[in-house]
Amino acid sequence: MRSRSILTAIEKFRLNVLSREDVPESFSSEVHKLTLAGGEKVYVKIPYNKDKLFRERQILEALKDILPVPKVLDFWEGDEKMTGALLLSAIPGVPCTEGVTEELSYQMGMYHAMLHEVNPPGYGHYAKDGFKFLDHKDWRLHIKDSFEKWKEDGKTILDPELYERAVLHFDGVFSVLPELDGPCLVHMDFRPGNLLVDGNKVVGLIDFESARGGSTEIDFTKMNRYSWRVNPRTKLAYRKGYESVRLMINLETVLPFYEFYDAFSAVVWCKNRGLEKNLAFLQENISTLRKSVSEPFSG
Repeated sequence: MRSRSILTAIEKFRLNVLSREDVPESFSSEVHKLTLAGGEKVYVKIPYNKDKLFRERQILEALKDILPVPKVLDFWEGDEKMTGALLLSAIPGVPCTEGVTEELSYQMGMYHAMLHEVNPPGYGHYAKDGFKFLDHKDWRLHIKDSFEKWKEDGKTILDPELYERAVLHFDGVFSVLPELDGPCLVHMDFRPGNLLVDGNKVVGLIDFESARGGSTEIDFTKMNRYSWRVNPRTKLAYRKGYESVRLMINLETVLPFYEFYDAFSAVVWCKNRGLEKNLAFLQENISTLRKSVSEPFSG
């Protein structure tokens, strides 16, 4: 199915392709790196659904003169058989999957703050027909409603004791969240793997299919998990970079909640996308949930 999709996209974009390789670390959408007959490198991204397709297109267009993001070279909105596809320029760099240095972390913080300085119309997301506001235009109500929707699936995967502790834990940590910092444009998956580097320089930001108008409180969890905990010194460098652009909220207040919230969401994501093929990711997030509910929260 994947091979048919990329062949369809190549045909729609009328590309003369010399070689093609899959991008293995793309967990949600299908991504292929193409070398064209003239030597140019491009990417074709086939999102999981049309919401992600239109969202990424509009956000990349909005950010093209603000941040180092891929250019949308062409766009196909799909048909009844296929979601559609984006043809994107290649930024000369590689995902930051190795160790994050303090110098890189400073730049990551700076670019993250620049992203958060972009003001969408409100709380919500970009869609085919414009910006779609959240119900009641209420970010915290959206967070609470999302958790309520996930509970049914979560109950079928988690052991009963962990599930019950998680439900009780949500109310405690949700109630102590600070004042909102938004609406801002939030990435929703801002982590080293979605930042392209060339040596010790950040050269690109990618994967905006889940980005939306939200509160910045939700956007630090992945950096905490994949960078700051691995090397605590990168957290201070990141903060300095971020605060060279804008003030940062109190992370110690929001991280415990959103680490828990993100892990619960990921467990449900694994169920919907296939437990067997996402087993390692499922176990990682169940472990995070267990740790979260075992730690006391400050009210």
